[in-house]
Amino acid sequence: MTEKRIIIALDFPTADRAEHFLSNLDPADCRVKIGKELFTSAGPDFVRRVVEKGFDVFLDLKFHDIPNTVAGAVRASAKLGVWMINVHSSGGVRMMSQARAALEEVSGPRPLLIAVTVLTSLTDSDLARQGLLCSPAEQVGRLAELTIEAGLDGVVCSAAETPLLRGKLGDGFIMVTPGIRRTGEANGDQK
Repeated sequence: MTEKRIIIALDFPTADRAEHFLSNLDPADCRVKIGKELFTSAGPDFVRRVVEKGFDVFLDLKFHDIPNTVAGAVRASAKLGVWMINVHSSGGVRMMSQARAALEEVSGPRPLLIAVTVLTSLTDSDLARQGLLCSPAEQVGRLAELTIEAGLDGVVCSAAETPLLRGKLGDGFIMVTPGIRRTGEANGDQK
């Protein structure tokens, strides 16, 4: 079997709509992402049900808080049986390191832990207003290096940033690119 490279976003407001959509997917062909809206409306039991159907689940909750709180959230997420979890790299090396260590406390296969670098909706001027006088690509590079230092498995980054990161960080580092759409579809808030 070839590696499943496609992650289908379950960007639905309710479990019913997501489950209807899932009924048209084969877990052998793809993985799925559950984000904040669906998780908030459907909860951990929904995540467990999707895992029980055989899907690899990327739990996309972008944890960003003090290290102990993020470690606890990552630990609880891993207990749901998910395949991948993410945190915000701007939470710092200590936060990311503690999140990674928390995964060792959970029995079963260790989920991948990746970090969001710079949201793909942010522009140079958005970063400047936050006091970051660099381009999004430069900040992505900095934060990706911190992610490696913390022992994480990879990052979320734009498709445009992957060549730079691949050259800088190597082939073993996972890069997840959000918002890939078919030709002609609207980009939404993805840049």
